[in-house]
Amino acid sequence: MGHRARDLMVRPGKGEEATAALLGGFCLFLSTLEYLIPKPLPFMRLGLANVPLMLALDILGLKYLVLLVFIKVLGQAIITGTLVSYICLFSLAGTCAAATVMYLLRRLFSPKHLSFIGISVIGALCSNGAQLILARLFIFGAGVKWLVPPFLIAGLLTGMSLGIFCETFISRSRWYRRHIRPAL
Repeated sequence: MGHRARDLMVRPGKGEEATAALLGGFCLFLSTLEYLIPKPLPFMRLGLANVPLMLALDILGLKYLVLLVFIKVLGQAIITGTLVSYICLFSLAGTCAAATVMYLLRRLFSPKHLSFIGISVIGALCSNGAQLILARLFIFGAGVKWLVPPFLIAGLLTGMSLGIFCETFISRSRWYRRHIRPAL
C-alpha cells in the first residue's frame, strides 16, 4: 500500500464507518463468546463486549461511539434471543451508563492521569448501578440489597481485568496507534 493510501486510512474522521463496523463486529463476537459462559443471573455478564467500546473512546467520535453502543446492545439481544425482554433493557441501561461515564472520563482526564483500568472499573460499576436500579424497580424490589455486594465485587474484578487487557493491548498494538484520534 502506498504512503498516500495509508495516510488516508489513518486520518481521524476518515474511515470511521469502517472502524465502527470492525469494532461492532468485535462486540458481537465477544458477546457470542460471553453467551457461552454460565451466568448466576440472566443480566449479569462479564462485560467482554465492552472492550471494543473502551478502545473506541480514543478512536471514534461521539456519533460513531453511540452507534457502536447500539450495535453492541442490539447485537447481544439478537444473539441471546432477549430482544423483547427485560434483559435487553438492563443491557441498554448498563451499556449507556457505562459508555457515557467512560466517554466523559476520557475527555476530562488524559490517559496519563486516568488509565483504561480506572475508566473500566468506573464504567463497570456504573453499569452495575444502572442494572441494580432497574432490578429494584422491576424485579426484586427491596430485596435487591442482597445483589449489591456480589454485583459490585464482580464489577470491580471484571472492570480491572478488562482495563488491564485494554492497557496491554494499546501498549502493543500498531493498529490502535494508527487509529488513535489526536487531542487525547
